[in-house]
Amino acid sequence: MGASVLNSLPIDTTLLKPGLRLAVGVSGGADSTALLRALAERRGELGLVLHAAHLHHGLRGAEADTDLEFARGLAADLGLIFHEAQVDTNAAAERAGESIEEAARRLRYGWFRQLMAAGEVDAVATAHTLDDQAETVLAKFLRGAWTEGLSAIHPVIEFPEGRILRPMLATTRAEVEAYLNAMGQGWREDSSNRELTYTRNRIRHELLPLLEGWNPRLREHLAHMAALARDEEAWWQAEMARLAPQMLLPGRAVRGGGRAAGEFSFSLDVVRFNALAPAMQRRLLRHAAGLLGAAPDFASTEALRALALSGRAGQKRELAQGLRAERTPRELRLGVEPVSVAGLGRAAAVPEYSVAIPGAVTAGAFGLRIEIESGGRPEAIPRQALLRNWKAGDRVRLRYSSSPRKVKEVLERLRVTGTSRAVWPVLELDGRIVWMKGVEVEPEPGVAVIATELDAGGR
Repeated sequence: MGASVLNSLPIDTTLLKPGLRLAVGVSGGADSTALLRALAERRGELGLVLHAAHLHHGLRGAEADTDLEFARGLAADLGLIFHEAQVDTNAAAERAGESIEEAARRLRYGWFRQLMAAGEVDAVATAHTLDDQAETVLAKFLRGAWTEGLSAIHPVIEFPEGRILRPMLATTRAEVEAYLNAMGQGWREDSSNRELTYTRNRIRHELLPLLEGWNPRLREHLAHMAALARDEEAWWQAEMARLAPQMLLPGRAVRGGGRAAGEFSFSLDVVRFNALAPAMQRRLLRHAAGLLGAAPDFASTEALRALALSGRAGQKRELAQGLRAERTPRELRLGVEPVSVAGLGRAAAVPEYSVAIPGAVTAGAFGLRIEIESGGRPEAIPRQALLRNWKAGDRVRLRYSSSPRKVKEVLERLRVTGTSRAVWPVLELDGRIVWMKGVEVEPEPGVAVIATELDAGGR
């Protein structure tokens, strides 16, 4: 893995380049405390400009306040620039219809991206360990994940604003605690990590110890599975990039030759499809579904395969997430709604635009100029909104509505179809859609969005 030892703490230093302005996300727990101490001790040798960053999630009351004070004091002792912010995770979870765990993660990474977008740092390092990797793989397996899910925690995540780095994925929690104890460095314990209402805690405290009775090296094996899945997934993505343009035909065949757009966006020649290996068939079907905004499970994928392999002409299937399929004598046709798709991956190619708050951006892909005005907020958080195309699973809270609605359903209500539906802009802030073309969204406190359509010349 290219790991080196930082004072007996194994860390992958190949991710760290001289001159990198790196913030360590430090919660105050053992893992992040160890990562911060280890990097601080070798920042000169590695050429790092080191920062520390702590997000107060607004949970656990006085305990979380003490965590913040601990992280702030540790950064001061090490002579590091310290970034801090506070969010209301409960409110964010309620708005988005998420669990507390999901909302906390979304807010945390949203803040990291804000730090990078503001130019404070180039990258953020998080202290995920081999134990975290093993727990994540097992959790994904229990949910029925495919290979991409079993790849679990990746060493690097690329965002438009910068990178999230995980240099401790080969480091065990036991090694972390031994390292800290040897230097007499204390850390904070999060009481919520003992609450068995959370799935991860049940995996950590109940399931993994039970399974280790069968295989004491289970955590290591699960981490190896993640590495294998990650590399295989990378290979599959490259293979799909090569094969999909050859196999996925836009629209449907018409009499006299040629193809026409209609309710089915992609078609597969069943003779060519049936000649492929089963693994390739499944990948191709899931790739096509992904381009349509769907993610079929194993049963749905097998239903599509059966329709292609042995289905009768005229036979149809209605699957989850609006995915539809129809068998013709020569093709398997796939679609979600009556959407016209001019080319493969067209919606995915629509660019995203970062918008500072306050600030403005001209978004030619959407024919819009977006201006955001700020009335000021008590939190000292550099904020950056993201203007992007809508995607499957997006939810938006319309003004005066009692709960968030799926963007897909809102578009249906607006009678948006065809090519217009494929490209429809939304503005995301802190993981929440705060503006959407054509509707009035529940306002974000202190933020006003002004959208102006560009003329034909793009002005």
